[in-house]
Amino acid sequence: MIIKGRVWKFGDNVNTDEIIAGKRLLTLDFNEIAKYAFEAINPEFAKKVKPGDIIVAGDNFGCGSSREQAPIVIKKLGVSAVIANYFARIFFRNAINIGLPLIEAPQAYQTIKEGDIIEVNLSEGVITDLSNNNKIYFKKIPDFLTEILTEGGVINYLKKNKKFKVQYY
Repeated sequence: MIIKGRVWKFGDNVNTDEIIAGKRLLTLDFNEIAKYAFEAINPEFAKKVKPGDIIVAGDNFGCGSSREQAPIVIKKLGVSAVIANYFARIFFRNAINIGLPLIEAPQAYQTIKEGDIIEVNLSEGVITDLSNNNKIYFKKIPDFLTEILTEGGVINYLKKNKKFKVQYY
């Protein structure tokens, strides 16, 4: 699986309330909710992000409450992947469950700049910054999680396979 997109950068400890504020969750219309994504950090993000864009962040992305709406609104805006030094574990699983690729690559935050175009090869574990051809290697996502991502999330995976093997990451 190869993902290519323009980078948006966020810092450390971006919590789920900053991704989407609780006051915005009064509807189940995720297209409406997504209009307010990251409004406390970057009020223009939801208006300017384009399908395929990629978020690059620092430490502990997705910390805070376990609300599953946070990764849903990111995906709804068309963000194709999130790269961070590391993720809050519940956010990580919620994102994988809805088919949003997350990559833990600590070197990415220090070297990739906002606006760069990058290519992420999930099967090879490499990020290429196409603005300078710099390569960043990361621990590949386990095959069983890649299968879930390829199917677009755990529900689609279960529908297709009619079973689920318990494996630990």
